[in-house]
Amino acid sequence: MATIKRFEEIEAWKTARQLTNMVYKLSGTGRFSKDFALRDQIRRSSISVMSNIAEGYESRTQALIIEYLGRAKASAGEARAQLFIALDQGYISQDQFDLAYNLADKASRQIYNFMAYLKSHPELRQVREVSIEYNV
Repeated sequence: MATIKRFEEIEAWKTARQLTNMVYKLSGTGRFSKDFALRDQIRRSSISVMSNIAEGYESRTQALIIEYLGRAKASAGEARAQLFIALDQGYISQDQFDLAYNLADKASRQIYNFMAYLKSHPELRQVREVSIEYNV
């Protein structure tokens, strides 16, 4: 596995970003945009997937990154549950549901695999700082 230097390189984060963009698009139109509770909650859960991956990667220890990845995985599950609500309420079509659900599920599986990799390599550090010269 290549060394990850920035959280933006993590495949699960890239997938979570796609999910977040899709959630914003879907929840910003029609009746979905008027259901403020569901719209805001599904947006928060998709944002949480991205944010927790980033926050974990930037944390101090491998244990913390695994903890934050667990939170990101939980948020991906929350987003999947909320997609069912949107489908059941007729806010999104079956095709839209399938696309968004598959992204959330993919992110969850990627996060799980990343966590498993980190757990199997306890000697690794998650943060690989690029050498930067600071001028004071």
